[in-house]
Amino acid sequence: MSSSAADPIARFEAWMAEATKTEPNDPNAVCLATATKDGVPSARMVLLKGADARGFVFYTNLESRKGQELAANPNAALCFHWKSLHRSVRVEGGVEPVTAVEADAYYASRARGSRIGAWASKQSRPLESRFALERAVAEYTLKFGLGEIPRPEFWSGFRLIPRRMEFWQDMQFRLHDRQVFHREGDGWRVEALYP
Repeated sequence: MSSSAADPIARFEAWMAEATKTEPNDPNAVCLATATKDGVPSARMVLLKGADARGFVFYTNLESRKGQELAANPNAALCFHWKSLHRSVRVEGGVEPVTAVEADAYYASRARGSRIGAWASKQSRPLESRFALERAVAEYTLKFGLGEIPRPEFWSGFRLIPRRMEFWQDMQFRLHDRQVFHREGDGWRVEALYP
């Protein structure tokens, strides 16, 4: 097996590059599953904002449900599904916060309205009315004017460090191709799975 075939990160990057060319909307959309400290799971869609040998990065309000669950139980799973390519990738592992430098750099790259939205939204908490959200957006727009919009302390990112990655390819008669990579030290052990 070639070294690239034994490197799940390189394979993921190749599949993501193909998805970027073919998926009409958000090829970086991924289902993120977290769990409470007692193991009660929840899942939602997020946008992947980085992937490399260190792991898979996404951002959120740290006070949101996912932020609180990741603080209490720093393990998570991702599931990418690219329907037009008939492929999916599952990633499981531990989670760690990104650095403040990484979070600041990504936050600064966001559209101004998205940065104001990060301040205005009490993500995952009950919303008394749409007007309340719009009022908060207006208040923060006025507060920051045309100046810089600093990253809120309650907004940052996480990096999922993969322990297990599975690549699924649709095949005829539902005899799908499945390969799973298990992290072992600095390398990976790969095995095929029955469909």
